[in-house]
Amino acid sequence: MAAKYIGVKLIEAFSYNETTADGEKEGYKVRYADGYTSWSPKEVFEKAYMKVIENPALKSGCSISQEMVDGFIKEVNTTRLGEKTTCVRAVLVNGFEIVESSACVDPQNYDEQMGKEICLKKIKDKIWFLLGFLLQTAVGGVK
Repeated sequence: MAAKYIGVKLIEAFSYNETTADGEKEGYKVRYADGYTSWSPKEVFEKAYMKVIENPALKSGCSISQEMVDGFIKEVNTTRLGEKTTCVRAVLVNGFEIVESSACVDPQNYDEQMGKEICLKKIKDKIWFLLGFLLQTAVGGVK
């Protein structure tokens, strides 16, 4: 029986429509680090890969951007718990959820918007960390 694997690679890709007997199909031509090239249908490719920001100043040639972090959040829900706590749940584009909370000392000082902003900053810091980990794995592999 075959085993299942999860992998992350840094690749080059460009839009490329392939003509088959069934007609033209949208997709991407993919070039791997060893020079191997392949074609991937658009839906398959965009489910598996996320565009990174080119940064020639770095050895890897790419980095994570604020735009990528912000764009990784699909949905945000804010809830007030009790008299002084704000809870924020962010659903990411891959379905992963991050939950953060913020509370004030005095219920008279409660400000849901301020609590939400504090929670979103914490959530975005976690996304920076997670995307950084993902990019590091793509650049350096797992061994």
